[in-house]
Amino acid sequence: MENDKRWIRQIKNNGSKEAANNLVAKYYKEMYAFMYKQTLNQELSLDLTQEIFISVLKSIQSYDSKKASFRTWLYKLASNRLVDYFRSKSYKDTQLVQPIEDYDFEDEHDMTISLEYKDDIERATALINELDASSQQIVRLKLFGDYTFQEIAEIETIPQSTVKTKYYAALKKIRKGMEKVHND
Repeated sequence: MENDKRWIRQIKNNGSKEAANNLVAKYYKEMYAFMYKQTLNQELSLDLTQEIFISVLKSIQSYDSKKASFRTWLYKLASNRLVDYFRSKSYKDTQLVQPIEDYDFEDEHDMTISLEYKDDIERATALINELDASSQQIVRLKLFGDYTFQEIAEIETIPQSTVKTKYYAALKKIRKGMEKVHND
């Protein structure tokens, strides 16, 4: 935490490349994992993670440590970037199909489970993308960022009760959507 503050101060005051590299290095794997859990696409996750850190470094002058921790601010930017991506024309036009030859399966049972899991993740992601932006942020931060309701309330600057209400309402919609797919 103290290192974060020092690095941010160095970046803000004199554009220190070393401080910027240290800050990015500290959070890169965490942000990549956050992206990958939601996209299940290595290249896309790398691209989105890179875009997040470019955005962070461009907008670091507007970061205010009195309003939120750097990590919290970073997750907010990452969540916003994901919402933007899933709303984008490129996402809607992209066919997220991986050739079966790219999978390495031990046996037919493993292949079936892996394909069903991937289908479920893609369907859940599609259902999350249908939620309003605020609900998307809450679900992403809770499920993929492992934030508590209190932390999400602070990030979103809304009451914790509202966060819980939106989260559980979103989960209900996602469950209904998943059940509909499995019953069809």
